[in-house]
Amino acid sequence: MIRTEELLLNVGPQHPSTHGVFRIVVKLDGEVITEATPVMGYLHRGTEKLAENLNFTQIIPYTDRMDYVSAMTNNYVLCHAVEKMMGLEIPERAEFMRLIVMEMQRVASHLVWWGTYLLDIGAISPFLYAFSDRERILGMFNELCGARLTYNYMRVGGVKWDAPEGWIEKVKTFVKDMHYRLDEYHNLVSGNEIFLSRIKGIGKYDAKTAIDYGLSGANLRCTGVQWDLRKAEPYSLYDRFEFDVPVGKNGDCFDRYELRMEEIVQSLRILEQALEQFPGDGETMGKVPRVIRPPAGEIYVRIESPRGEIGCHIVSKGKAEPYRLKFRRPSFVNLQILPKLLVGESMTNLVTILGGIDIVLGEVDC
Repeated sequence: MIRTEELLLNVGPQHPSTHGVFRIVVKLDGEVITEATPVMGYLHRGTEKLAENLNFTQIIPYTDRMDYVSAMTNNYVLCHAVEKMMGLEIPERAEFMRLIVMEMQRVASHLVWWGTYLLDIGAISPFLYAFSDRERILGMFNELCGARLTYNYMRVGGVKWDAPEGWIEKVKTFVKDMHYRLDEYHNLVSGNEIFLSRIKGIGKYDAKTAIDYGLSGANLRCTGVQWDLRKAEPYSLYDRFEFDVPVGKNGDCFDRYELRMEEIVQSLRILEQALEQFPGDGETMGKVPRVIRPPAGEIYVRIESPRGEIGCHIVSKGKAEPYRLKFRRPSFVNLQILPKLLVGESMTNLVTILGGIDIVLGEVDC
């Protein structure tokens, strides 16, 4: 008769496979997980409290450091909230620039996920492919705003810099090339038997569970719920463009994989249309008071980040600094389902399930 004893094991907080400084305390019966407790806070920066002593322009660099793989969307949600409070009108050229960089950022973010996820489960080559293509996006961002990761690009009322000469043409070339690269990605990975055996049927849940846990992004859409804020509650210029909201049906890691790959395709569709309609000239900043003071009151706005719904709640007392600021961070919310998914799974599948959620710890420990 085989006898096993319960084993308490720390996974993390080292970086490999935990996608940041994150720890999971697991109880094991042999190789099977009987209990999992996430431990967060190693990267805590106190962004929301620090913001109470900063003016709204000074807060923008702090948003870069939340989801640092998708800084452009973080910039936008804050600026968009302030602009709605103040009733500001954004010049068309500035809004086009915002939308273009947000969709480029979505592609770059999914490339990071694709490469690191496959690295987690044992494939090295895809990581090199993904980061090669992401490097092209970062190079164009560097030309645009002088930074590769934390951009500080958007401003209340518009954007800080216009596109340099020839930049739009470079983006067009990248979009065209990326379609072919995606075919190579699928040929390399998507039909691989070993890969499929690692993720198909793993980490399954249904639509009710996803909604009960407040999941968003691919973690919600993988269950068949067609919810994307760019379509459901259009902001910026998204209502001008044609694109689809792909959904899954099984709610497993494979569906989440397929959705993110298809979301890259849809972002490329949006970029093609935006680049085609890009205004030949125009202002990149609207008429904004020298000191930004939103009127007294409060507002909540939400947009679709690569990881799901990111929201910004501002309480204003009519001063240059927010009285209170709160972000709804999709990585933090999506992570809540992890303990439920891990019970009964093997240690091997822990890495597969955690990576499939797609978290960025800067946004978890805001």
